[in-house]
Amino acid sequence: MGEGLRIGEALQYLRSGLAVSRKNWNGPGQYIKLQVPDESSINTLPYLYIITITGDRVPWAASQTDILAEDWYIVEGK
Repeated sequence: MGEGLRIGEALQYLRSGLAVSRKNWNGPGQYIKLQVPDESSINTLPYLYIITITGDRVPWAASQTDILAEDWYIVEGK
Protein backbone atom coordinates (compact mmCIF):
# COMPACT_ATOMS: atom_id res chain seq x y z
CA MET A 1 0.00 0.00 0.00
CA GLY A 2 2.00 2.98 1.27
CA GLU A 3 5.62 3.79 1.88
CA GLY A 4 5.41 5.35 5.33
CA LEU A 5 4.05 4.86 8.80
CA ARG A 6 0.71 3.36 9.79
CA ILE A 7 -1.68 5.28 12.07
CA GLY A 8 -0.59 3.36 15.18
CA GLU A 9 3.02 4.35 14.60
CA ALA A 10 2.00 7.94 13.83
CA LEU A 11 0.08 8.08 17.12
CA GLN A 12 3.17 6.98 19.04
CA TYR A 13 5.09 9.89 17.54
CA LEU A 14 2.23 12.28 18.33
CA ARG A 15 2.29 11.09 21.96
CA SER A 16 5.99 11.90 22.13
CA GLY A 17 5.34 15.49 21.02
CA LEU A 18 6.14 15.25 17.32
CA ALA A 19 3.97 16.38 14.40
CA VAL A 20 2.83 14.00 11.65
CA SER A 21 1.33 14.37 8.21
CA ARG A 22 0.25 12.24 5.27
CA LYS A 23 2.07 12.10 1.96
CA ASN A 24 -1.21 11.86 0.04
CA TRP A 25 -3.12 14.71 1.69
CA ASN A 26 -4.36 17.20 -0.89
CA GLY A 27 -3.11 20.24 1.03
CA PRO A 28 0.67 20.65 1.20
CA GLY A 29 2.09 21.72 4.54
CA GLN A 30 -0.76 20.37 6.69
CA TYR A 31 0.14 18.42 9.80
CA ILE A 32 -1.43 17.20 13.03
CA LYS A 33 -0.31 17.34 16.65
CA LEU A 34 -1.57 16.14 19.99
CA GLN A 35 -2.74 18.72 22.54
CA VAL A 36 -2.51 17.56 26.14
CA PRO A 37 -4.50 19.88 28.43
CA ASP A 38 -2.92 21.28 31.57
CA GLU A 39 -4.51 22.63 34.75
CA SER A 40 -5.46 25.94 33.07
CA SER A 41 -7.09 24.34 29.99
CA ILE A 42 -10.83 24.30 29.43
CA ASN A 43 -10.55 20.86 27.82
CA THR A 44 -9.83 17.98 30.16
CA LEU A 45 -8.79 15.23 27.73
CA PRO A 46 -6.08 15.12 25.04
CA TYR A 47 -7.16 15.81 21.46
CA LEU A 48 -5.67 16.01 17.98
CA TYR A 49 -5.56 19.22 16.00
CA ILE A 50 -4.52 20.04 12.44
CA ILE A 51 -2.56 22.98 11.16
CA THR A 52 -4.22 23.75 7.83
CA ILE A 53 -2.61 25.03 4.63
CA THR A 54 -3.55 28.58 5.72
CA GLY A 55 -1.93 28.10 9.14
CA ASP A 56 -5.20 27.81 11.05
CA ARG A 57 -5.40 25.42 14.00
CA VAL A 58 -8.60 23.37 14.38
CA PRO A 59 -9.61 20.06 16.03
CA TRP A 60 -9.07 17.05 13.78
CA ALA A 61 -10.83 13.69 13.48
CA ALA A 62 -9.42 10.90 11.31
CA SER A 63 -11.39 9.56 8.36
CA GLN A 64 -11.40 5.88 7.51
CA THR A 65 -8.95 6.68 4.72
CA ASP A 66 -6.61 8.32 7.26
CA ILE A 67 -6.91 5.38 9.67
CA LEU A 68 -6.07 2.80 7.00
CA ALA A 69 -3.35 4.85 5.26
CA GLU A 70 0.30 3.79 5.33
CA ASP A 71 1.75 7.09 4.14
CA TRP A 72 2.09 8.91 7.47
CA TYR A 73 5.42 10.59 8.17
CA ILE A 74 7.05 12.72 10.85
CA VAL A 75 7.12 16.45 10.16
CA GLU A 76 10.48 17.84 11.23
CA GLY A 77 10.69 21.08 13.16
CA LYS A 78 7.02 21.40 14.11
